[in-house]
Amino acid sequence: MEKVPITIGITAHNEEANIGQLLQKMQQQTLKTVEPREIIVVASGCTDRTEDIVREMMQQDGRIRLLVQEKREGKASAINLFLKHQTERVLVLCSADLQPRLDAIEKLAAPFADPEMGMTSCRPVPVNDKNTFMGFAAHMLWDLHHAINAAGGFKAGEMIAFIKIFERIPYRTSVDEASIEPVIRGQGYKVQYIADAVVNNKGPDTVADFLRQRRRIYSGHLDIKELLGYSVSTMSGGVILKALLRNMDWRPKQLLWTAAVIGLEVYGRFLGKRDFKNRKDHTVWEIATTTKELSPTKES
Repeated sequence: MEKVPITIGITAHNEEANIGQLLQKMQQQTLKTVEPREIIVVASGCTDRTEDIVREMMQQDGRIRLLVQEKREGKASAINLFLKHQTERVLVLCSADLQPRLDAIEKLAAPFADPEMGMTSCRPVPVNDKNTFMGFAAHMLWDLHHAINAAGGFKAGEMIAFIKIFERIPYRTSVDEASIEPVIRGQGYKVQYIADAVVNNKGPDTVADFLRQRRRIYSGHLDIKELLGYSVSTMSGGVILKALLRNMDWRPKQLLWTAAVIGLEVYGRFLGKRDFKNRKDHTVWEIATTTKELSPTKES
């Protein structure tokens, strides 16, 4: 069987704590029908050892390449630089603060053996402790994303694969997956959620970081709606409510926490809507620092 050749793109800003283990995860992937031919790291405005670590690993693996942006210009700019230098039709894109399970790349990219497949998305699973409020919030949000996708919706997030049928995404966007999704759909290609392509991420550990992240995302989704006329599935309150009711944890503490997370999300969307109306630019967003504390995970 002919393998699906892919290029993996990784965007990084000051990720010395994570980039080495992520590249090792990429090297250790269990592959049968997928062939990563190059792994491109775009390092944007790094002031730590991110670039040095990538260069060290380049000596061990000829597939690894480093592209450097001297100034941090935003994730969209980093993605567009990646799009200029990749060589394959099928691309896998992720941030440096993720840890894919060892079969994630195979499961995410294998569907592209079908020439009509246009985009796939993984299932993010937070490493946060569910027994803390902020850990509960992180799991609740990603569990809702999973429920919406599993019910037939499609909301791309964290690590995606797609075919390159465009030259760039909007430079001002702060929601890269949502910028790619309407272009793929608009050309009539298939999109697919791959529930067993699991990547571990880290949700915010503080309310401030949670709101910082949620307002930026909602503002970005409003931008995409205005610019491209496209609404992602999680823009619909009805869709979210149905998923929430189907997956509600009715235990007293969890019920109270659920109400609190809903309140934070509503407030985050309010702030995001205000940012959108005031044309606040989230292209180069303030880092939610607690989402970067991602310790090595064991395969489950």
